[in-house]
Amino acid sequence: MQALPVVARLFPAILAGEKTHTIRWREARIVPGPMTYLCEDAPGQRAVVVVTRVTDLPLREAAALVGMEAEWPPEVMLAGMREHYPEITLDDVVQVVEHLPCRP
Repeated sequence: MQALPVVARLFPAILAGEKTHTIRWREARIVPGPMTYLCEDAPGQRAVVVVTRVTDLPLREAAALVGMEAEWPPEVMLAGMREHYPEITLDDVVQVVEHLPCRP
């Protein structure tokens, strides 16, 4: 099964079904179907989701795709993504992975 690591601070939102997307840059290609999130700080913690859509687009368009334009204006989006990918720019193409809420 395909898998993605996620930082520990986001893992509770995945388990609660509040986080239903992730934005990745230059990582393994994800496809629709089952996927496991792995908690980076606790590798034994896992969450299984079903990926429903994967979209490639410039980072500057990602917030609009997932309905987060107000919360993530371009400068906020860029700063947040640079925590994980220091060299990313708003023009870089990212992979937006959307999924159903976590299965208990």
